Amino acid sequence: MIKISREKYEDKVKACWIGKNIGGTMGAPYEGVRHTLDIQGFSTPAGKAVPNDDLDLQLVWLHVAEKLGAKINAQILGEFWLNFIPPNWNEYGIAKNNMRRGLLPSIAGDYENGWQNSNGAWIRTEIWACLTPACPAATAKYAIEDGKVDHGVGEGTYAAAFVGTMQSAAFAVTDIRKCIEIGLCAIPSDSRVAKSIVKILECYDAKIPARQTRDIIFEMNKDIGTGWFEAPSNVSYAIIGLIYGEGDFKKSMITAINCGDDTDCTAATVGATLGILGGTEILPKDWCQHIGDDIVTISIDRSCAGYDLPNTCTELTQRVVKKAPHILAENTTDVEISAEEEIPDNLAESFIEQIKSAKLLNSLKPYFTHFDFAFAGVDMQVEDGPEITALGEKKIHLTFENKYLIYHSRPYNLSFRWWLPEGFSVEGKKALILDNFNGVNSKYQAKSSITFTIKAGETLQADNKCVLEVVAQGYYTPMYIPILLLG
Repeated sequence: MIKISREKYEDKVKACWIGKNIGGTMGAPYEGVRHTLDIQGFSTPAGKAVPNDDLDLQLVWLHVAEKLGAKINAQILGEFWLNFIPPNWNEYGIAKNNMRRGLLPSIAGDYENGWQNSNGAWIRTEIWACLTPACPAATAKYAIEDGKVDHGVGEGTYAAAFVGTMQSAAFAVTDIRKCIEIGLCAIPSDSRVAKSIVKILECYDAKIPARQTRDIIFEMNKDIGTGWFEAPSNVSYAIIGLIYGEGDFKKSMITAINCGDDTDCTAATVGATLGILGGTEILPKDWCQHIGDDIVTISIDRSCAGYDLPNTCTELTQRVVKKAPHILAENTTDVEISAEEEIPDNLAESFIEQIKSAKLLNSLKPYFTHFDFAFAGVDMQVEDGPEITALGEKKIHLTFENKYLIYHSRPYNLSFRWWLPEGFSVEGKKALILDNFNGVNSKYQAKSSITFTIKAGETLQADNKCVLEVVAQGYYTPMYIPILLLG
């Protein structure tokens, strides 16, 4: 059991949001500058923070947690994207357009998305870290579900998993190098994000200066994407700030911003992460006075949320602190926010094992989505994407998982019926046994898979909606799985 001091936890959460606002405000004037910089502090007017989607999008995720609790996935977050977030910038607009058409997350984040490697997801991970402090596997799970909506299986989602995991670990592990290493365990080692961060650590150990390390990272990643808004380099610039800043808040912030590129995002993540590590005492008082306590929003529709979103970092902190124990309990974690603090030894190693056993990367498959039904969970993968041609075919892979640990421990007889557009047909079994036993000698498993082949007719519509109806014999709740195939 990990016990986090309630007083320290609240202080770290508040420092996270204020640090986020400091970095976003200081870095905003230089956003998009592709060359290195030489700033020394703020260039914005004193007394207020500037608007920053890095922070205000997370007010919507708090709203999700307050209304729905811990059972948050990409499909639920997609609904909130469509209802609460007006901007159509880059991957935001592509994912929303795909969802409006009928594509489900994370298919909506994968399909024709030239911004899969961009920065939109890793800049909004603090809410997941603060709601699941010292529980990096749970944080990574939420960050991945969040990232998949608008990045699918791209470097942007890997970046979100890394940053969220690092920040969650920072609530209990005080060594930033260890937190970074924990974060790396949540993403593929061959991803561009992971390779870039490992290179930074190698450069730091070799005593290569921060500015030269920045140039090395720039060269490593200049071949991807369409410009300056790419996750591998920008997450790396934040890590350069954290590593080369060596615990000094001002040095860390300025080092990250001087790397250039998406400077409000890199600086905001540096500020939030250091806030979690060191609490409010690490925040420079003059910089805190410069930005104040207000949250200035730019990318959310407050009217849809009933005007009940937080207006200040203090209010945001209070509401996160109130909700976190419930989220931790619903995730059945071994973390408790209590009057006293108990942090076990070798916690970093324990976190790494926790992340590995969670098998987080299993949900990172192209054109993949998950459904939660009453007594079964269903994974669906549309092979090679949602497009289909006249007289062509599309394979749909489904895996059903028996919730035998929640409901009565019994097998289910599943039967299938398809609703297809005119001229379409389907090949595949009409029934399946979903057992409740995972033993090696069982003929059936608690997970059962099936593949259907949908065949198109001679005439296609632009949008061809197919629905699979799944019924468990003797039970009243049917499962409906929608599939949109694009002509």
